Amino acid sequence: MSDFTYPIIGGLLIGLSASILLLGSGRVAGISGLLANLLFKDRKILPFLFLAGLILGGTFSQTFFGFDTIENTLNTPFWMIILSGLLVGYGTRLGSGCTSGHGVCGIPRLSLRSLIATCIFIVSAIVTVILTR
Repeated sequence: MSDFTYPIIGGLLIGLSASILLLGSGRVAGISGLLANLLFKDRKILPFLFLAGLILGGTFSQTFFGFDTIENTLNTPFWMIILSGLLVGYGTRLGSGCTSGHGVCGIPRLSLRSLIATCIFIVSAIVTVILTR
């Protein structure tokens, strides 16, 4: 298989799972929203099952297909990783969603808000890379 095969398969599976969640429950597959619902709001089984499926799917892929884990080659201190995760979580709540919610689910629904948010995500990422490299 080529270097592009696995990402294409992964993208198709993400799109399929987001579509099934939307058609089956009417909910958008934004990871930050699902996690917030699981931790702070309705505590229903759906967010738990979806997030558990992400973890189990990754574990299955690594176990049966031999995908390697990603290594931390930046030598970033653990406290900075935790702080970064908390800031990203705050930003996703402030922006009413994360890249998966806006990019994967919002743009296909022709949401103008999601299109603007995704463009801001991409521009912010480009600026961050330019400033840090």
